[in-house]
Amino acid sequence: MFDMMGMMGKVKELQEKMQQAQSEMQYITATAESGGGLVKATANGERLLLKLEIDETLLTDRDMLADLVVAAVNKAIQEAGEQARESLKSKTAGLMPNLPGLDLGNFGL
Repeated sequence: MFDMMGMMGKVKELQEKMQQAQSEMQYITATAESGGGLVKATANGERLLLKLEIDETLLTDRDMLADLVVAAVNKAIQEAGEQARESLKSKTAGLMPNLPGLDLGNFGL
């Protein structure tokens, strides 16, 4: 027999856990580098760039600098996003049934 009240309780608990996890995304950080460490970028779980470090030897080559900045920023944002997804998954584990075809992509899962 289907327990509607139990399911509603799980949905409420899931909402609370997801809100908590989403509010913690700003504290998840990832740093990535490119050019053998000449450019370092740090992003958070909200996929925002927090810090960018550039070795001064790159300041004379604009094209290389641009390429390395893009590479480092993209890596940092990707890594922070992956960490955020894993954090969200661990916080909501067991709260959602494993249903084939259920897409939780909009929730970062």
